[in-house]
Amino acid sequence: MYEQANPSIKCTVSSCAHFKNQACTLNEIQVGCCQSKVDCCQDTKCASFQLGSSNSCH
Repeated sequence: MYEQANPSIKCTVSSCAHFKNQACTLNEIQVGCCQSKVDCCQDTKCASFQLGSSNSCH
């Protein structure tokens, strides 16, 4: 994991292990599908997400 915030990745998921100092610290992320047919934003997800020590999604 990178330690510096990446200003190119806009993220507010503070429960992610890659989230630090109000930003994502990864160099790049992977975006994946949650459904076989994607019709809206809710059908996609950040596939780079790893649950941090807080053990809650917010």
